[in-house]
Amino acid sequence: MLSEVAISKLADIKALDKELIKCDGCLRLKLWREEVAVTKRRAYQDETYWGKPVPGFGPVDAQIILVGLAPGAHGANRTGRIFTGDASGDWLFPELFSAGLANQPTSKGIDDGLQLINTRVLCAVRCVPPDNKAETSERDTCSVWFNREIAILMPTAKVFVALGAFAWDSLWRTLRAQSDQLPVKKVAFGHGAEVIFGDQLLLASFHPSQQNTATGKLKVGAMAEIFLRAGRFTRSGK
Repeated sequence: MLSEVAISKLADIKALDKELIKCDGCLRLKLWREEVAVTKRRAYQDETYWGKPVPGFGPVDAQIILVGLAPGAHGANRTGRIFTGDASGDWLFPELFSAGLANQPTSKGIDDGLQLINTRVLCAVRCVPPDNKAETSERDTCSVWFNREIAILMPTAKVFVALGAFAWDSLWRTLRAQSDQLPVKKVAFGHGAEVIFGDQLLLASFHPSQQNTATGKLKVGAMAEIFLRAGRFTRSGK
């Protein structure tokens, strides 16, 4: 893994992603992502898994930035594209499509023609963690990549959408370090929570995990409303 100083000097997303996918900074996550890529799920036995840190996806000059927790074991860790090929993505992308932020409602693989419109998606932790639970030390180690990507995106970004409490916490720390206009005291996470800071907006949505969708905590259309709010802010600034 590159040093924090070296990562902080990466000038653009392309250079960042080139180094990111080689990262082995968290031994537990490295071993787990590679184990999953070898053992595989029965339905994907004939596929070659990505099995590396997962870069962000979408235009590098996007005004809307979505942040999730981490790649799915048999989703992004398999396909190499965030929120692609698993149940969370099956929920997320129809909502983005409904809000006019994606050209199609499905995301099955990196060659499926999906394009995001003025929107980029990334995760706070770039490797799949066991049981979808990253340790604090892993979050902190991965934050150097996250912080640098947010810094590169800041000049054009207008709205940051946190998908879940973990992403909300990660975004708050990173944005607070990069903008003194975000309040020191963190606003409590909740679906629909929002904070305007300067000419930018931080929004919160429940994560599209099955834990939220199967139980009805996150209903069809609820995320699209958040995304529509994001789109309105990019146009009006309020």
